Amino acid sequence: MQDMTTDDWRQLDAAHHMAPFTDYRELRAAGSRIITHADGHYIYDSDGNRILDAMAGLWCVNVGYGRKELVDAASSQMAALPYYNNFFKTSNQPVIALSKRLADLTPDGLNNVFYANSGSEANDTIIRMVRHFWALEGKPQKQTIIGRTYGYHGSTIMSASMGGMTAMHEQAATAP
Repeated sequence: MQDMTTDDWRQLDAAHHMAPFTDYRELRAAGSRIITHADGHYIYDSDGNRILDAMAGLWCVNVGYGRKELVDAASSQMAALPYYNNFFKTSNQPVIALSKRLADLTPDGLNNVFYANSGSEANDTIIRMVRHFWALEGKPQKQTIIGRTYGYHGSTIMSASMGGMTAMHEQAATAP
């Protein structure tokens, strides 16, 4: 696939990839921007454009791209233990060490960390945790969740229902 042109990549993308927050008529007419690499706080596309990645911090690259120390740490961890679940009384040393570090950085009383893969997942999970907490406290009727009007709280059904973005509500059924 290395010998493919930008147009080849765009055609494959339009045929096989479902991109979030995308107008597919526009996508098929103009094609997607194909990002090829990144360095520091810039991304580069297949047309040779250097673009300031102003959304990186919003998602997960708030320290920039190409950080050798992060590449080395990730490579070392991938070689030792790339993944293992934390279900059923199971943990691992990196999770424990990071959890301790985060607890040390937060105010007193905030001692436990729950890891999620995205903000959407985190918001869904905290709703479940809070509802479970109130059920254990004997107050299962406490169901009200406060969200910000026009705030983006995620793209899952539950997290999308928390904000006042009607376009998000129109994409899926109302959450219970």
